[in-house]
Amino acid sequence: MTQEHISHPEGLPNCAAGHRARHIHDKRCASAGGGHLVECTCRSTSKHADPDVAIAAWRRLNRPARSARPAAVPAAADNVLQFQLGLGEHNPRPSAQRCWRTEGEPGRSS
Repeated sequence: MTQEHISHPEGLPNCAAGHRARHIHDKRCASAGGGHLVECTCRSTSKHADPDVAIAAWRRLNRPARSARPAAVPAAADNVLQFQLGLGEHNPRPSAQRCWRTEGEPGRSS
């Protein structure tokens, strides 16, 4: 048999889908397609001559997804005044409402 399963006492990390990983050494020469690879049921690394490179490729392939970096909040400048100069309609400040009396209106009796 040209392939050998290599056990690791510390174990290999599972793939992103949770499958167990296996380290396989294909004993054929490199020109015939031999080398070290790490595989599971859904993915595998390419073959490498060095077993450490194959394991590093597996870890790189299955590392946890990075979270997005939070957006940088620009520092507020306290000496800058911004005017609302848009071309669209804007809501002016609420002005004092006028009181209309109904006493003096024509057609109304009190």
